[in-house]
Amino acid sequence: MAKIGYLVLENGQIYKGISFGSETDVKGEVVFSTGMVGYPESYSDPSFFGQILVDTYPIIGNYGIPDNSKSDELFKHFESEKFQIRGLIVEQYIEEVSHWQASLSLSNSLVNQRIPALSGIDTRTITKLLREKGVMKGIITFKTPPDKNGGFSFIDINKDNLVPFVSVSKIIKYGSGRLKVMLIDCGLKFNQIRIMLDFNTTVFRVPWNYNPFKDKKAPKFDTIFISNGPGDARTMPETIETVREAFKRRIPVFGICLGHQIITLAAGGDIFKLRYGHRGQNQPVIDHQSGRAYITSQNHGYSSVTSSLPPSWRTWLTNLNDGTNEGIHHKNLPFFCVQFHPEANPGPWDTLWLFNYYFDSVRKWLKI
Repeated sequence: MAKIGYLVLENGQIYKGISFGSETDVKGEVVFSTGMVGYPESYSDPSFFGQILVDTYPIIGNYGIPDNSKSDELFKHFESEKFQIRGLIVEQYIEEVSHWQASLSLSNSLVNQRIPALSGIDTRTITKLLREKGVMKGIITFKTPPDKNGGFSFIDINKDNLVPFVSVSKIIKYGSGRLKVMLIDCGLKFNQIRIMLDFNTTVFRVPWNYNPFKDKKAPKFDTIFISNGPGDARTMPETIETVREAFKRRIPVFGICLGHQIITLAAGGDIFKLRYGHRGQNQPVIDHQSGRAYITSQNHGYSSVTSSLPPSWRTWLTNLNDGTNEGIHHKNLPFFCVQFHPEANPGPWDTLWLFNYYFDSVRKWLKI
């Protein structure tokens, strides 16, 4: 007989579901994603660290989980070494796998990684609640039955710096190309490295708090890239200090997602927490330089305060759904960042051109 589990929200609402993952009690931040495809890539995105994910797409699991094969020391089918979600809530789980790349079921993978998951829950109702009230603290529990009158202790994952849990602990080198990239790993997705290696680069993946300007043995580099990652960028003063020093030295800098927020703070701007964030592969943005609109892959809960930016910076891109900032650019120097994920995986490739733009800008600045 299938095990029954419960999702308990901080507002007191309780949802009963059928377990198809690990029967482990967890606490986290409950968020939703509108993505329709690519759950192996999504669940392994470190930006989801600490979060209980509600998938709005009603059917999950039908194409299983691919194998752990690697290329250039990176998993081919995943965006990090493991699933990063703390728990999973779906409408309907499909146990029968039908995909030529599948090596095991989603259920088996979740059990192996001790991640709880519940199906048979009305995810549309939860999503509507989160859109109205905002993301909430939550618990997945298998204690029967939970007390709807309270007595639960929730956690606020955003009070702490989450990045050390998903960053590397030492410098890792990839490739041997002409351009040297110092990639500050705040919880990166592997596809960022995969794409960079196609641009004749050497990538030095460094810990989130590594400061090359204070390390006499630091590898030589031409540019700094700041990756995506979980949590509140304001808990990362070490990384912000490094980026400010790069600005002073006029070293080209590009940031994605959390990297966008770090660059905003380093530039003297501010950020704020969105009510329910942007998570999915269908977020439209407008490029104010070209006037073109793009469909983008996104996974974040914070945004830059456009009005807080100093005069030397300009808004580059804007979200067409809610008008929040999706990219900024220095008016004269090669410093820029975007809030979405041009590397996709999963999602559309509409903004892959940003990597061409990035490396063209670096070569132009360095005159090579």
